[in-house]
Amino acid sequence: MSRVDSRSRPEPVGQIGLGIMGGAFAKHLLEAGFDVVGFDPDPRRAAQFTRHGGRSAKSGAAVVTRCRTIITSLPSIKACDAAFFGRDGIVRGARRGTVVMETSTMPLEIKTALRDGCAGRGITVLDCPISGTGAQAAAKDISVYASGERDAVRRCTEVISGFSRSMHYCGPFGNGTKLKFVANLLVTIHNLAAAEAIVLGLKSGLDLALLYKVIRDGAGTSRMFEVRGPLMVANDYSDAHMKCEIYQKDIDIIGAFAAKLRCPTPLFEASKPYYSAALAQGHAKEDTAAICAVLERMAGIARNQPRQKKGKGRK
Repeated sequence: MSRVDSRSRPEPVGQIGLGIMGGAFAKHLLEAGFDVVGFDPDPRRAAQFTRHGGRSAKSGAAVVTRCRTIITSLPSIKACDAAFFGRDGIVRGARRGTVVMETSTMPLEIKTALRDGCAGRGITVLDCPISGTGAQAAAKDISVYASGERDAVRRCTEVISGFSRSMHYCGPFGNGTKLKFVANLLVTIHNLAAAEAIVLGLKSGLDLALLYKVIRDGAGTSRMFEVRGPLMVANDYSDAHMKCEIYQKDIDIIGAFAAKLRCPTPLFEASKPYYSAALAQGHAKEDTAAICAVLERMAGIARNQPRQKKGKGRK
């Protein structure tokens, strides 16, 4: 992608939430030539954003006073409520005509409440969840499921292309989140399937590097096998691209959505106990690939833990 001509975009882009995903979005936008103003309550994340060339603001309200195109990437319902409606939130500072791309995975009713709560202030909220892991976001290998007002999506197309591989316009507001639920249902199942395959190979005495190479090149591969398989092979989940404790929120949301629709999800339901076990066994801060360690424990396998890389600590 060619760098943005600053003369054609006088106003900066706002990024609220600078965690694994939001921080990656901001970094790619900066590299593409966008001027980015960002906020995160965690001073470490704000400092990292500044080191990459971003302009750090003291609050979400301070971001939206300077930007009319905003991206939000938030970890919880509570964080969403604070970012939008809190004392220093978006509605306190946004001008009419501001467009907010809400990329978090949240219940559909929460997304709808954000949209409706902002509409009276002349703020357009788009439902734009992301398909991809933190590692994929870091590599700009994610897809955006954009839904909501088509003209507002068109206005954001250049920004979206600055931090993603692709964007799909999915129609009316909420369709993006519905598609995200379908995608994450598959991620939940495929991640466990990848772990099951790794443990079967390990138990049978196969070299895991060979297993990964051969399976990745055949009909049995999946995106989750390709992305999370290396973590399972290395038996190192400390560099979390999606922490187990955060992903549990996604699992709960999908389960509730399917239950409300009375839609059977047998493989998804069968997968859930292994993610719960990962939390119970101390993997909450680790990547969801750590369900491989859960299966290894069940299989009676005890691998040596990798040495922690110098300067690397868990957050």
